[in-house]
Amino acid sequence: MIRGRVLTIGLRAVSGVVRRLSLPTARGIGVFIGQLGWLLLWPDRGRAIANITAAFPDWSRRRCLRTARAMFHHLGKTLAEILWLPNLNAETLARTTTFEGLENLPTGEGAIGITGHCGNWEWLAHAIARHTPLTVLHRERDEVEMNDFATELRHSSGISTIDRGSTAAGREMIRALRRGSLLGFLIDQSIRSESVRVTFFGRPALAPLGPARLAITTGMPIIRMFCERRGDKLHIRILEPILAGPDDDAASITARLTADIEEQIRRVPEQWVWMHGRWRIRSKWEVFGNEKAEGRKVKRERKRRKAREKNQPQRH
Repeated sequence: MIRGRVLTIGLRAVSGVVRRLSLPTARGIGVFIGQLGWLLLWPDRGRAIANITAAFPDWSRRRCLRTARAMFHHLGKTLAEILWLPNLNAETLARTTTFEGLENLPTGEGAIGITGHCGNWEWLAHAIARHTPLTVLHRERDEVEMNDFATELRHSSGISTIDRGSTAAGREMIRALRRGSLLGFLIDQSIRSESVRVTFFGRPALAPLGPARLAITTGMPIIRMFCERRGDKLHIRILEPILAGPDDDAASITARLTADIEEQIRRVPEQWVWMHGRWRIRSKWEVFGNEKAEGRKVKRERKRRKAREKNQPQRH
């Protein structure tokens, strides 16, 4: 598509410039881009303010606006950092990134990694890939050129990718786990995937069940990882593994993981993507909701049948 081609050409050109700058300079340009977004992207700005207001009902209007504006600046920085990522090596990683709980990463064994769109999630992936093999699931976009740009960037750090919509995705995930890769999932958005209703900032939201089900089926540990901007450095926290057994419930595990993501967002609210329609309920993908609806349908049909049988004249 022409639009995707133009965007990709623009991104590659800007990336070629940004990667030649110092990281502080690139971030400064990112803040400028974020401010432009705050001024020009009215629908996204309005959605972000509405979501922040609903999530923090005790906050003043001024604080909600300040957080939303800071989020745009943070996202601008994040974009600049992503374009700068080809410069990430052992030396620049040590200079720009701090770790907490690095001992919780698997070494030579498969595991399921969970995070959200907190801090700089792409930086998180590239930093983790410097310590352990990493495979991530992503959604293929309509613009082939944009997909190629993102995939090339990840492959430069040794990150493997799987299209979550492909028919071979399931087999590829199992293969990645068997070869000792950390299989990374972002589970903080309402997506077209089998999901369960969880509580997120006091409101019902859908979260994908796949990662929890995979952990139960394979017996692989779940590793929760979060990235957080702290001044001029990015801090990565890796929490203790969660071990899921065959008797565990995927919905309960998913609710717990969602609660962990909410806790991280509350730490630094301006570092999450508030303009996403996180609380959108997709009935088609709500697995447990559909099962309940189907159960009610069966019960109604059973009652109708019994009523018809009762009203039918008796034969002698």
